[in-house]
Amino acid sequence: MPVNLQPPKPEQLFPVPGLELGVAMAGVRKANRKDLLLMRLAPGSSVAGVFTQNRFCAAPVILARKHLSANSSPLALVINTGNANAGTGDDGLARAHEVCAAVAKTVGCSPEEVLPFSTGVIMEPLPTERIVGGLSAATADLRRDNWSSAAEAIMTTDTVAKAASRKIVIDGKQVTVTGIAKGAGMIHPDMATMLGFVATDAAVPAPFLQALLKEVADDSFNSITVDGDTSTNDSFMLIATGASGVKIADRSSTGFAAFEGAVRAVSIELAQAIIRDGEGATKFITVRVEGGRTREECRKVAFAISHSPLVKTAFFASDPNLGRILAAIGYAGIADLDTSKVELYLGDVLVASRGGRAASYREEEGNAVMKQAEITVRVVLNRGAESATLWTCDFSFDYVKINAEYRT
Repeated sequence: MPVNLQPPKPEQLFPVPGLELGVAMAGVRKANRKDLLLMRLAPGSSVAGVFTQNRFCAAPVILARKHLSANSSPLALVINTGNANAGTGDDGLARAHEVCAAVAKTVGCSPEEVLPFSTGVIMEPLPTERIVGGLSAATADLRRDNWSSAAEAIMTTDTVAKAASRKIVIDGKQVTVTGIAKGAGMIHPDMATMLGFVATDAAVPAPFLQALLKEVADDSFNSITVDGDTSTNDSFMLIATGASGVKIADRSSTGFAAFEGAVRAVSIELAQAIIRDGEGATKFITVRVEGGRTREECRKVAFAISHSPLVKTAFFASDPNLGRILAAIGYAGIADLDTSKVELYLGDVLVASRGGRAASYREEEGNAVMKQAEITVRVVLNRGAESATLWTCDFSFDYVKINAEYRT
């Protein structure tokens, strides 16, 4: 079961003027499940994207990058689940092109104005005929208030759909930010996320939208990890339709702070939802590292802790075997770290200081924190003023079971 995460309520997901979503059951991998999503954008919309750095990136990633670099105002996005179209070579690219051509014919644009996305099993041919066959149903389903169904249509091993929404007012005009994401395993992004789509009706020029997206990604989807594996298909897209009439041209624009805050809040909520629904997760863990010389070294320490199978299994067992955390801090890659200055907290409990167990620490205090569903690990390096926060989860028996049986 996910950790303190409920399915989104449709009425809490605000439509974004200038964007319609349509869902279909195309039978990509399994019958009778939503597995195809079509997004139709108003002409003149801006789109920005960040993608996986995995060198075996999927065919749709290659094609989406190419189309986006040639045209920052695409008119359609198409997403399928059940098949990643990754590790499929030239045939995979040809099939992705075929999907784009079919979508273009359906919505009335050029294939280069379509961005494709896929998620699911790797190294299997994309069943293009099923996706193309499902487009008519997806087109018939196009509407602005379809975010909840869209969130369901991109799920793979997710147990709960993931969506978030905000409304703000700028110069007396309402601006909406709504997004969906999918992901539960193979989660350790690198300039991207699993699949994430956030849209707003503000008008934002594509270059500035791209810069904003990269910053937001670093503090949200690039700050989570379930298992340390970066997917072949990770993509995070930010869409600005401009339908509200509010223009955010740069950081000096009226309302920029509120707008950036809304985009960031939606993205962080979606990123955290992925961790709360991590495969087999029973604990939601915040890892905060403070007092570093650089943000990067703080992130190194945080990821060392968050990736450690020994740390993650201890959390699953609610066992305060906290020497495992110290070991992770020690091998994080800070060569000149003075361990005598490091402080480790579990919740509000000081666990370690001056190179070893804190004199005030009692095992029963650690036990009490470890039994909680949401836990904060705080490391103070005491060597600077920088900090970083990541979110992760524990490793349970179910994580092994889910991934052992993924294709069956």
